[in-house]
Amino acid sequence: MTPDPDVLVAGECLVDFIPDRSGRLADVRRFERRAGGAPANVAVRLAGLGPAPYLWTRLGADPFGDHLAATLADHGLPERFVVRDDDAKTTLAFVAHDESADRDFSFRREATADTRFRPGAVPDETLSALEWVAFGGVALSTDPARTATFDLAERAREHGCTTVFDPNARPELWDGGFSEVVETAFGLADVVKATPADLAAAGLDGDPAALLDDVVAMGPHTVLLTLGSAGARATATAAAPWGSADVAHDGFDVEAVDTTGAGDAFTAGALRALADGDPLSEAVAVGNAVAAAATTEEGAMSAAVDRERVRAIRE
Repeated sequence: MTPDPDVLVAGECLVDFIPDRSGRLADVRRFERRAGGAPANVAVRLAGLGPAPYLWTRLGADPFGDHLAATLADHGLPERFVVRDDDAKTTLAFVAHDESADRDFSFRREATADTRFRPGAVPDETLSALEWVAFGGVALSTDPARTATFDLAERAREHGCTTVFDPNARPELWDGGFSEVVETAFGLADVVKATPADLAAAGLDGDPAALLDDVVAMGPHTVLLTLGSAGARATATAAAPWGSADVAHDGFDVEAVDTTGAGDAFTAGALRALADGDPLSEAVAVGNAVAAAATTEEGAMSAAVDRERVRAIRE
């Protein structure tokens, strides 16, 4: 019997166009279509680790939306909150890679389906049955998606859910106001996962220890800071269910093909470990292992990642 979801992830699901070579987008001749979007990536990785979460997203009623809906179903995600929008198209993102597999994005996202979330689409009775709700920064870049996402986070906390936020800074999607919106999101989040670049875009600078302290001071009881090939650090206050802690993990060496979605994979791994009752140190290690596995194939969702794969990477 399939267990009921204990997590809901909210936000965009889009199509990434992956180039056939590294370098500038202007020099790329061919792209391969892959499913992506940070919240969708998190949801897919959670499904691989089990149990599958809900994903609240909006897809255009177009061929790209058809592709994404089929991909989500193939990964075992329930369709209950996968909304099809008859009046909008699906967001597209063109991805550029450098020689180290790091990436840059160019979005096609004007009035697309994922900008048109509506408050109340996830009812209170669903939230009361969940334990975790995760949301990201891209949905906050425009209304009505921003209002709908903040409404979800507020009601989730009222119903006792642990809320998780990833700023996921994408400067080209913002026309000012990122710092203020992120500060509001930090106030609604119990757990924040971020990178130094995310926090710099929000006006926070310093070494990892200072960044962790700065974010905790803005509301969350737990902050996880991913550092690319240097692994991750995390801190939690006494208010965290897993207790006060300061931990670091160096990560795992793998043959990275594409880092798209690695941070989202980390979020999924850490969230799942914490939801399973593991300590913060274990959550950071699991997050790094899931992230490492996710980079071994092109595309954010392509690499198969389950609990057995995580164990193998950690051995």
